[in-house]
Amino acid sequence: MNRSIRVLSLYEGFFAGGARILHTDVIAGLHVGGDQQHSVLSIASAVRRESSIQHLRRDPRFVRLAGAGIEVTTLGRLGGAEAPAPSSFTDRQLRIAANVINQADVILSLKEQPLGLLLALHERGMMPDIPVAACLHRSDPEHSGEALSWLREAASTGLVTAQISCAQSTSDAYQPFLPPIAGRFVIGNGIDTDRFQPGTEVEQAATRQALGIPAAVPVVVFAARFDVMKDPGLFLRSVALHSRDRPETHYLVCGAGMTLENEAFRALAKESAISSSTNLHALGIRDDMPAVYQIADIVALTSAFGEASPLCLLEGAASGATPVTTDVGDAALTVEDIGRVTTHDLADIVATWDEVLDRRPELRSHALAARARFGRERMIAEYDAVVRGLLGSVRAVA
Repeated sequence: MNRSIRVLSLYEGFFAGGARILHTDVIAGLHVGGDQQHSVLSIASAVRRESSIQHLRRDPRFVRLAGAGIEVTTLGRLGGAEAPAPSSFTDRQLRIAANVINQADVILSLKEQPLGLLLALHERGMMPDIPVAACLHRSDPEHSGEALSWLREAASTGLVTAQISCAQSTSDAYQPFLPPIAGRFVIGNGIDTDRFQPGTEVEQAATRQALGIPAAVPVVVFAARFDVMKDPGLFLRSVALHSRDRPETHYLVCGAGMTLENEAFRALAKESAISSSTNLHALGIRDDMPAVYQIADIVALTSAFGEASPLCLLEGAASGATPVTTDVGDAALTVEDIGRVTTHDLADIVATWDEVLDRRPELRSHALAARARFGRERMIAEYDAVVRGLLGSVRAVA
C-alpha cells in the first residue's frame, strides 16, 4: 500500500473530558506524521452533559482537529447521558456512517459508547470487514451501562478485534467482561509538555490578578466535571475543613457543571458547609487550563471510582503543582515520587494538603524534575505501532 493508512475515529460526541482530550491529541499527532490519514465520525453534533449543552463546532477538540486538516463528519444527533442504542439510528444516519466507514482501513472507537452504531451497521449488512479497536479509558466498566454489552457482543462476534487501554487498571477491569481478544494493548497516557509547563512570574501574576487571587497565597485546583464519579462533595467538604485553619487559601474548581449557575453544584456546596468567606472559585469549563495549573500549589482529585490514568494529575505536575489523589485506577502509580495518595477520609485529605503546602518548594522541584516522563511522544509512537499492526494482521490473513 503506497498511500497513507486511513484511520477513522468514532466519537460519541465532542464535550469536555480527559478521554476526548487524549484521543484528539493522539490522532492529531499521528495525522501530522503523514503516514496516516485520520478522520472522525461524531454521532452527536451537540451533547447535553452536566447541566450544559456543548456544541461540536465550539469544542476546542473539534477546533484543533479542523486546524490540523482532519475531516470531522457528524450524524447530527443530540447526545445525552445515555449512549445511543443500535435500534435508535435512522436509515439516513446509517447511510452517512456507512459511507464514511467504507473509506477507512482501520477504526478506533473512543470508548465503548459508539459501538452501538457499528452493531447497527453490522445487523444491516452495511459494516465492512476491517479492524476495529476499542480505546478504553475507565476502570469501572459496569458503570458504562448498555455500552458494555455492546462491547461484549462486538468482541464476541469479531467485530471488535483489539482493545487499547490507557492504563493497566483499565485492561484488568475489562478482562472479566470480554472474550479473549488477540489484540490487547496498554498504552499509558501522555500530555503536551510544551503546552503544560511552569509559567513565568509575570504569567502567574497575570492569572492571579484575572481571577482575583492575591500574590503568594496557596491555591488548590480541582479539575473535574460535576459527576458522582469525581466525588465533588468530598472535595468541597475537604475545602470547608481545610479553610478553617488556612483561610487565606484559594480553591479553584474547573470542569463541566462546576459553576454557580448549576443548581446542583450550589446545593452541594451549601450541604458541604462552604461559607461566603471561603475563597472558592467555581470556574466551569476553561480553555486556559495551563494558566490555571501554573498558579496551583496542589492539583487535587477525590474520585470515588472509574478513574484510569487521570490527565489532570500529569498536567498539573508538568506545570509545577503537586498532585494529591485518592487511590483509584492507576492514579497512585501516576503520582509515584511526585505526589501524594490519600484515603477518602476528610482529615487525611486535609492533613495531606497541609503537608504539601508546608513542603511546597521541595515538592515542586520533584514534579518539575519528572516532566520528561509525562510527554506524549511515546504514547503517539505506540498508537502508531498498534494501528500498523492491526492492518498488518489483516493483510497476513488475506
